[in-house]
Amino acid sequence: MRKKVGMFVWNHFTNDARVLRECTALVESGYEVDLFCIDDPNDQGLPSFEQRNEFFRITRVRRYPILFTWMQKCKKHPLLLLPLLLIYLFSLVYLPIPTISLSVLIIGLLKTKLRVIWVRGGIIARMIILGWIGRYDIYHSNDLNTLPQGYICAKWRWKKKKLIYDSHEVQTSRTGYDGKSYGILERFLIKRIDKMIVENQTRAKYNEELYGFYPAVVHNYPFNMDSNDQKKVPLHDLLRLPPSEKILLYQGGIQVGRGLEQLIQAVPLFDEGTLVMIGDGRLKPKLEEMVEEMELKEKVKFLPKVPLVDLPKYTRNAYIGFQVLNNVCFNHYSASSNKLFEYLMAGVPVVACQFPEIKRVVEGDETGICVDSHDYREIARGVNELLSNPEKYMNMRKNCKIASRKYNWEKEKHYLTSVYDHLLNEDTKKNNSILELP
Repeated sequence: MRKKVGMFVWNHFTNDARVLRECTALVESGYEVDLFCIDDPNDQGLPSFEQRNEFFRITRVRRYPILFTWMQKCKKHPLLLLPLLLIYLFSLVYLPIPTISLSVLIIGLLKTKLRVIWVRGGIIARMIILGWIGRYDIYHSNDLNTLPQGYICAKWRWKKKKLIYDSHEVQTSRTGYDGKSYGILERFLIKRIDKMIVENQTRAKYNEELYGFYPAVVHNYPFNMDSNDQKKVPLHDLLRLPPSEKILLYQGGIQVGRGLEQLIQAVPLFDEGTLVMIGDGRLKPKLEEMVEEMELKEKVKFLPKVPLVDLPKYTRNAYIGFQVLNNVCFNHYSASSNKLFEYLMAGVPVVACQFPEIKRVVEGDETGICVDSHDYREIARGVNELLSNPEKYMNMRKNCKIASRKYNWEKEKHYLTSVYDHLLNEDTKKNNSILELP
């Protein structure tokens, strides 16, 4: 009989490549997986429940409380307010104190920061309920924002279950996570897990220094691409570029700390090529303003994010790929991001930052050039070096293909399944020892 896994992730599960790979690998290895994520009310086509196959199900919990949803409907259809208004007036007459108190509470929740706590608390509660009643053999929390759910479901029961903490990021040094509460919460919960997984050796050593133990390492490598599949989206036609134009590609989130401002500043210094940025994020409007002010609309093109399954068809059009993170936190400094390996899979040499995990691949496997990603002149130097040395560039293209044979999920997934198998073997040995007692 297959062992059941209850997994949590704090997103809509539409473009989460790592979690998809993990779920797929577990099913292939003989596990049954239920993934709990969050619904997106802005995407009407996103189902609240998906059955990917016989042993892999996805449940998206409601994002907003019912009251929020009702209020949104009332904005579009004011007549829906009539029965609510009648009920409120009736309550105000016959139960004035409770009604007024409840009204003040709701207004406070809607108009203050408590609204965030209310919304997020509701999501956590709904995840916990589903995870608890599923009675899974192993609970798997992706990142700190789902670790409380996993902890409660796994450990707040008579017969405790195994709990895996899969930390995709460095929670104690990460952009947007500046409060001390994140470190306090992680330090408290990390003592109550059965196994921790991190993305690379640099982060594992950091964790050892912080908490005194060395977690398992499962790298964030992409699926190995079919070498016979060389389909491309006609990106030159789509962007109205001449067929000979070299596409200099950034793909990924358009967020702070990823060196994207410096990348745009470097564009006027490129000997040739058009910078194409595929993705979305909070920084995108600012970058579009930069392009407008610098009069670079002909040399910088933006495209929205594309589904993961289609992304390689865009990547194959690139002449050079960029991974120019800035050292704004240890999470960035220690990254070995998925996009780097996506470039390698497509045979695209990179201009990249000099951080240890990225440098290990770029310089160690000679798949690109590392530069000071904080200096736009350095980024331009790296680009022009590849543009002006065709022989060196072609060797790097070959090296990308060679490197992709070892940096891929087909080789890496066994480290994930071994973590699971080890935990279950521990349970088996424990149960056998109990049976052998006189």
